[in-house]
Amino acid sequence: MNKMPVVSGVPTVVVPESVRFKAACPDCRERFELAAAAIRLAVGASRRTTFYSFTCPQCGAAVRKPAGERIVELLSGGGVRTLRLHTTGL
Repeated sequence: MNKMPVVSGVPTVVVPESVRFKAACPDCRERFELAAAAIRLAVGASRRTTFYSFTCPQCGAAVRKPAGERIVELLSGGGVRTLRLHTTGL
């Protein structure tokens, strides 16, 4: 039976390093594949504050793209590091 590692009582998803995501740069128009470690996902309270970002390996541009529910699901399930943005209600 395969057991998942547990950190602070929460199961951790183990994702193979071979997981790659297709991406494109809006600046140089290059298409490429990125490992999960090369992408960052930010999940905010609205569509405007939910996005993923990466650095284009071809031209070095910082790329930020909106992430809908499906993209969030795919990226987070594929091991992309996720930052949850919270509002304080002030």
